[in-house]
Amino acid sequence: KLFQFSVPLMVSSVLQLLFNAADIVVVGRFGGDNSLAAVGATGSLINLLVNLFIGLSIGSNVVAAHYFGAGKKQELKNTVHTSMLISIISGILLSVIGILFAEPILKLMQSPKEVLDLAAIYLKIYFSGMTASMIYNFGSALLRAKGDTTRPLIILLIAGVINVILNLIFVIIFNMDVAGVALATIISQIFSAIFIIFILIRENDEFKLNLKSLKIHSHILGKIVKIGVPAGFQGIMFSFSNVIIQSSVNSFGPTLIAGNSAALNLEGFIYTAMNGFSQGALTFCSQNLGAKKINRIKNVVFISQISIFVIGLVLGVLGLIFGRQLLGIYSKNPIVIEQGMLRLVVIFSTYYLCGMMDSMANTIRGCGHSLTPALITIFGACILRILWLATIFQIPKFHNPTTIYLSYPISWAVTFIMQTICFLIFFKRIKTNFV
Repeated sequence: KLFQFSVPLMVSSVLQLLFNAADIVVVGRFGGDNSLAAVGATGSLINLLVNLFIGLSIGSNVVAAHYFGAGKKQELKNTVHTSMLISIISGILLSVIGILFAEPILKLMQSPKEVLDLAAIYLKIYFSGMTASMIYNFGSALLRAKGDTTRPLIILLIAGVINVILNLIFVIIFNMDVAGVALATIISQIFSAIFIIFILIRENDEFKLNLKSLKIHSHILGKIVKIGVPAGFQGIMFSFSNVIIQSSVNSFGPTLIAGNSAALNLEGFIYTAMNGFSQGALTFCSQNLGAKKINRIKNVVFISQISIFVIGLVLGVLGLIFGRQLLGIYSKNPIVIEQGMLRLVVIFSTYYLCGMMDSMANTIRGCGHSLTPALITIFGACILRILWLATIFQIPKFHNPTTIYLSYPISWAVTFIMQTICFLIFFKRIKTNFV
């Protein structure tokens, strides 16, 4: 059942990345290395601004899954309508913040002059479509709560095809460069939002959405916030550390930025493959806790961790073997390709640690404890990286891109160990309370 749930989610995430990769490939091939660097350099900033609200969608998923497992129908209905109204408010706030503060933050990130204007154009257009993106994220999180990962996959597939076609039209035919890529993205997101609403309106169970019943139920909001805000804040701090890392990468110039951007996009395919099982662990643990099937939680953890390790290791090795050919899809420049390989060698050989770390955090979150994994991740995967860059990276002998990239596996390993210890403590406590 975990595989049935996780594989469509994994495929949908990989498809999403394929379509995002199409953005970067099209703009890199037809816009040049500066355009490639501009689009790639915005990823960590987008995540920084978006992650709090993505955390709230995780909260919606956990709360809805818990009520679904416990059979509390009215509470589940209230969760659906509260969540969808939160999605609309979140999207509007993100659009305002992203459009107003995109350029000042890019300057703080030491974005090179030749990249700055292009990146600012991309971000302002991208954030103007954020309401549609939030509606899809919250809607698909609700469907996942009852085990439905297939219909969000179909929506994503159609939206992705629209995105790719519009990319080619806007960039190649109309020469719109990064603006065309951003515009294609928000049009495809609007399509996703419309269809996820259409699905929820036509549901015949407690997940049915009635637009006239959209309302914030305070006690449901409290539960969503309790789970979602720590998860979102963890994402913000995680992204903040990535912004610091991106700033360090930016200091080496446009060629490294372009290589780093291409490598980052390739990493995403492995991450999302692992993340399918991480999301499965989140939903299954929450459902089983609601249904009081405590012993199943242990099985979920074991299966998800083994699956993530195997996926991360196998795909990482394949990525290293074919790394130069894959990077060559994004850029024809051999220097950009070699700069990208500097990152891939460090990340691909250890990436399973990242997936295992995330899955363990989601397991704890699914058991109703969101603050602890957030604090552990903030320390292990954020503060530790910043300290690394402030100390080891500043030593002249180690002032190079490889030292920047080594901060990732070290932080993953430390965080995973700490999360595992906490899960064992929490699981023992849950089991004792249940007995």
